[in-house]
Amino acid sequence: MESGQKAEERVGEGDERIEVCKRCKITFSTSSNSSSSCRFHPSFFVCRRHDDQKRYYELGPDDPPYAAKFYDCCGAEDPEAAGCTTSFLVSYDDV
Repeated sequence: MESGQKAEERVGEGDERIEVCKRCKITFSTSSNSSSSCRFHPSFFVCRRHDDQKRYYELGPDDPPYAAKFYDCCGAEDPEAAGCTTSFLVSYDDV
């Protein structure tokens, strides 16, 4: 009888699925996904001289003088910085 109840619970939940976003790695339910749910960086965290040749990015003591570490999309220097772009959450199952 318990297995029948579990099946009814799953049917009663409708199309609700729990997914993991492949961009920001948070767990979400498909029904709560909106155009501002995912916050991410669309580019990579890089270590190189900035294109404009200025050295206004903070360098570590072991970094060569030409190196800069930042997100290429927004210039944030902290690798753990909140994303600069928002969009819908994207599941690994999405194509």
